[in-house]
Amino acid sequence: MDKLVITMSILLMLLPLIKSEKALAPALYVFGDSLFDSGNNNMLPTLARANFKPYGVNFANGATGRFTNGRTLVDFIAEYIGLPYSPPYMSVQGLRNLVGLNYASSSCGILPETGDYFGKCFHLEEQISLFQKRVESELPRHLLSSKEIVNYLSQSIYMMSIGSNDYIINYFEPQIYESSKRFPPEAFAKLLIDNLSQQLQRLYKLGARKIVVFEIGPLGCIPSIIRKSAHIGLCVEQINNITSLFNVQLSLMLNNIRSILEGSDFILGHSFWISYDAIIHPANYGLEDSSNPCCITWKNGTSGCIPYLSACSNPSKRYFWDGYHVTEPIYKMIAEHCFNDSKVCMPKTIQELLEK
Repeated sequence: MDKLVITMSILLMLLPLIKSEKALAPALYVFGDSLFDSGNNNMLPTLARANFKPYGVNFANGATGRFTNGRTLVDFIAEYIGLPYSPPYMSVQGLRNLVGLNYASSSCGILPETGDYFGKCFHLEEQISLFQKRVESELPRHLLSSKEIVNYLSQSIYMMSIGSNDYIINYFEPQIYESSKRFPPEAFAKLLIDNLSQQLQRLYKLGARKIVVFEIGPLGCIPSIIRKSAHIGLCVEQINNITSLFNVQLSLMLNNIRSILEGSDFILGHSFWISYDAIIHPANYGLEDSSNPCCITWKNGTSGCIPYLSACSNPSKRYFWDGYHVTEPIYKMIAEHCFNDSKVCMPKTIQELLEK
């Protein structure tokens, strides 16, 4: 019996590394910030962590480092594809894992300096460099030929959500960073987009073809902003207007590189509108509260959850989990639309990407 228990325990540990026979893509690779981080920051010297309750209260494995109560958007996409959740890069170094990895790192952004105020995190260029190491050094040991590697990389799905911290932490905190003093809003958006474009083209050169990049959400509506800024209505629209400059340039940039990089599918995760609509009209989405955090946070609802304090009893009816992040139902809503609805993920849905 002891041997059986040990065998079952090993199988459970290896489950995230085993490729599903029914998977619609060979792997899911994830890049970004705390919206997608599944535990990388747990093993980095930083204050930006979520490896404690009440984070993960509705997740099967508890507080894993996800900044929400349950699954994230990329977790749902993995389920739809038929893959295990992409494990954090920091948790599987040296292990064979061909079903993908998650490189997302909380508090980091597109610019290298974003997030360093809180400690160490992987900014976007570092995340792509870690993926490059995987492609050049690790995959050749696991796949038999260069042709197999090319096919594996081109058929995998790549998802990215990044840029929010470049605004929340960097641009909107002039006492910490000087970006807002050096760049007007249009120029700062261009700075971010130019840097992002370089990293997306690096991904392409490494073999990625099916790449989904999400817009920045309605930052002017998050509790961290609305509770610290004078405003009329549910959101600080001036903040939304500034970050929308990034979203407009993101769409143009993706269209441009899609046209010049042969065989590429750069997909825009056009999620701002549905996120904003759910905040303004919560009842239409089965929500009861789209303004207040579900957990009890530091600094009067404007920061992360206070460790081990109880959260609200009905997170399924709430939009925000803490001062910055959303609840599992919001991630599920966006994931479902991105998978099936060309008004959210465009010009192709993820389902259409998988059929190519």
